[in-house]
Amino acid sequence: MIAALRRALARLASLFTRSADDRELDEELELHLAALEAEHLRRGASGEEARRLARQELGNLTELREAHRATRGVPLLDSLWRDLRAAVRSLRRDAALTTSALLIVGLGIGASVTVFSVVDALLIRPLPFADADRLVWIANGESDNLSAQTTQVRNLQELREAARSFDDIAGFSPFYGVGDVRLTGDDAPERVTLVPVTAGFFPLLGVRPTEGRFFTADEARWGAPRTVVLSHGFWQRRYNGDPAVVGRGIVLDGEAATIAGVLPPTFDFAATFTPGRPADLFEPFPLAPETNRRGNTLALIGRLASGATLEQAAAEAKAIAGRFPVGREGDHRRNKLDPNLSPLRIRVAGAFRFGIGVVAAAVGFLLLLICANVSNLLLAKGATRRREMAVRAALGAGRGRLIRQLLVEGAVLATGGALLGIAVATLAIGMIGSLQGTAIPLLQDVRLDRSALLFAVLATAVTALGTGLLPALQISTTSPQAALADGGRGSTRAGGRLRRALVMTEMAVVCVMLTGAGLLTRSLINVLRVQPGFDPSGVVTVRVDPDASYRTVAEQVAYFDALLEQVLAVPGVETAGLTDALPFGNNFGWRRWNADLPGQEQEDGPKPLVRLIDGDYFHAMRLSLLTGRAFTRADDATAEPVVIVNEPLAQLLWPGRDAVGQRLRSSGVIRQVVGVVSEARYFSLEQASGPEMYFPMRQSPHFQVIDLVVRTPEGASTIAPALMTALGRVDRNLPAMTVRTLTRLMDDTLFTRRSIALLVVGFACFGLLLASLGLYAVIAYAVAQRRQEIGVRMALGATPGAVRRQVLRETLALAAAGMAVGIPAAWLTSKAIRGLLFGVTPTDPLTAVAVLSALVVVAALAGLIPARHAARVDPISALQSG
Repeated sequence: MIAALRRALARLASLFTRSADDRELDEELELHLAALEAEHLRRGASGEEARRLARQELGNLTELREAHRATRGVPLLDSLWRDLRAAVRSLRRDAALTTSALLIVGLGIGASVTVFSVVDALLIRPLPFADADRLVWIANGESDNLSAQTTQVRNLQELREAARSFDDIAGFSPFYGVGDVRLTGDDAPERVTLVPVTAGFFPLLGVRPTEGRFFTADEARWGAPRTVVLSHGFWQRRYNGDPAVVGRGIVLDGEAATIAGVLPPTFDFAATFTPGRPADLFEPFPLAPETNRRGNTLALIGRLASGATLEQAAAEAKAIAGRFPVGREGDHRRNKLDPNLSPLRIRVAGAFRFGIGVVAAAVGFLLLLICANVSNLLLAKGATRRREMAVRAALGAGRGRLIRQLLVEGAVLATGGALLGIAVATLAIGMIGSLQGTAIPLLQDVRLDRSALLFAVLATAVTALGTGLLPALQISTTSPQAALADGGRGSTRAGGRLRRALVMTEMAVVCVMLTGAGLLTRSLINVLRVQPGFDPSGVVTVRVDPDASYRTVAEQVAYFDALLEQVLAVPGVETAGLTDALPFGNNFGWRRWNADLPGQEQEDGPKPLVRLIDGDYFHAMRLSLLTGRAFTRADDATAEPVVIVNEPLAQLLWPGRDAVGQRLRSSGVIRQVVGVVSEARYFSLEQASGPEMYFPMRQSPHFQVIDLVVRTPEGASTIAPALMTALGRVDRNLPAMTVRTLTRLMDDTLFTRRSIALLVVGFACFGLLLASLGLYAVIAYAVAQRRQEIGVRMALGATPGAVRRQVLRETLALAAAGMAVGIPAAWLTSKAIRGLLFGVTPTDPLTAVAVLSALVVVAALAGLIPARHAARVDPISALQSG
């Protein structure tokens, strides 16, 4: 055993001492040769005769060297090393082809590794929590809207007490706004984002504090002194990572609070649960009657008990919720709980799973195109190497040896492309990780890790096999006799058929990709054409809610009146208004309250969105007032409660009648309708908001955040300094806030759709370029091979125009064959992406016509240059060269 191990180690060591060993062997052979030559000289042979006899007696020196190498090294590795050196020399001789292939493979592998990194972070890699596979999302119903999945405090308490399938259930309130709290007391005033969570939220996830501790039961009581936990990013940014901040006092909205602890850097709440809405601080959400009266305010997460399954937990939760009473309980309403359980991983990925899957499929198609295209390049190169392969075969190289040589060349190309691809992926992943404010979760976790590198190795291996196998099999079948006798025309014809088949495959694949890209582009255009119901151009916004020092309604009204007065005096400001729920603002504070006719209350009645506004909000937004009037300063706390409804709610409650002057009941208050406005889209351009109610802020001071909406012809950067100066005259402690344009907010809601469309379109265009290059190469090569035939035809009277038309017909026929396969495949693929389409069907005729037209035009252009070359063939020179 030890001897065998020593021999194996000696063989491996010889790989690194090959040159020295060869020199020693040559010296030893020369010594043996000299000794034999001296012996023959002693026996009377002449000098030349003695050397000849010595060489004859010693044997073939080349065979001796090879035999010695076989005994001292690893023959397979030696052979592969020689193949590798030969492959590098061969590729270096054709620098143009090698460079093209490296760029094509590099871009393809770079795109695939980048998309895999996103897929890995979003769908594959476990969430950064302890036993993440036991965490489940408990939605209230089946809505995709987070704010519609929440439940009531009392429901959480009773579900947690009765359920045995869970170790614990916790939650957080998604109804918070970005920058909704003023932080003062320890440094410059700043707007921060505060997220309420139940006391057991962090322990349930298995998160441990980096500094300090989490909330105690006493701190989570109603009316307890305020306590907060800092996110790790906010701790680093605001306090430079100082551990001494634990226990320090700060002021939030004028109220004292104590810092209890700091979250670890591995926990990114916003990236996981509310992407696009950063979280700076966390405070305990009291499970008390006071918070229960607020209605559905908590998003729930449960941890399955050991041995419990998701199906068991779901059945148990359904059964428990079925026992909850629904309706009024004393002075508050008990809302329905319809638990819908799913793995937390699925909930985090959400609707983005499908879009990421579409992009991943596009990359898969692109890799297929790359393999076909590079195979075509290697086939074209192989046509010039038929004699080389024939000579090798004639000298004893078997078919397997030839195939291995050509596969090694493909592997070298794929490996070089992979190195370039990893560099491309590194840049792309860095850009993805730096994206802020997007609604795609876990983007900050996208990285080039071991999984991505392993995928890159796998993609490289598949690419090497896909690009090298067909050329290797085709070239290795070349008959040495035929290749040496007549140039291997039969093999050339076989190679031509194979290359045509590859081009048809490319055209079919690119037909599928272009169809998907066309449908996604049409959908994006249709979304951009949707009218939101107001005019976002020329509107800028800024957060202006007062701190807790403005306690009474009168103080708040005076504050806002002063703000509007100062803002309206700024040059360039046309009009201004206030709202507590900014359109497209990722504001989950939008509430849905019941709206019934007095005396006709019903459990399942309409629940329109509720929005608080003041000032000339409708005028600033250019939201059409259809009938009635807007709110005035007279609509204050002393006046009759009033409401403005939108057209869908008016038609729902008073079909065929004028809604102005009617009354409705909402949250126990009867209000008179004073106006009807047109329908607007506030969530996104794809989603209608449905029924809505607008309340005057002077009558409904219960708000969390307030945004100023200003219409101005000036740009945000131009008007911002004057606006902040004007606001500072009213509130000197107003923290600096970014002045945002409503157009930018609307564009942010389209980020995911636009990104998916752009990626798929980019991949499709790259694929179209590859397919056109492949088609051009096949036709150009065919024209070169048929040069003598074309010369004969022209000598017999064929005109250059006829030759051009013939070549173009062949080009279009080849493209048409590929499209014939691609059209049915494109139809099936289009049905698969139906969920991403908007305003267009999978069988959209305009898209189909555009795709087919593009393919025909590209095919014609690819065949035009070879057709012109064919038409310029000189019959005499062609016949002479033949």
